[in-house]
Amino acid sequence: MCDYAVKLTRHPEDVVQADMEKLQTIGLSDEQIISVVLITCQYNFSNRVTQGLGVNPPPGRSTMLRRWLTGPAAELGWLKYEEDESP
Repeated sequence: MCDYAVKLTRHPEDVVQADMEKLQTIGLSDEQIISVVLITCQYNFSNRVTQGLGVNPPPGRSTMLRRWLTGPAAELGWLKYEEDESP
């Protein structure tokens, strides 16, 4: 999943159907794949806007993200693997 997000970020022109199929083989549903795409795109979009405008992210932005990842996102078990699982 992270490899896919990096590929979508760095080389979106190289994303192909086989990438979706790989995500499905590790157990992601279509809805989960859409979520990965949307999260990746939103992150990239917000970064490009702030970089394009020469704006520094507000202090605490990483704290807000960390709070989301350990709060509401933690309830979405498919977002992360348990230590004994591997992709």
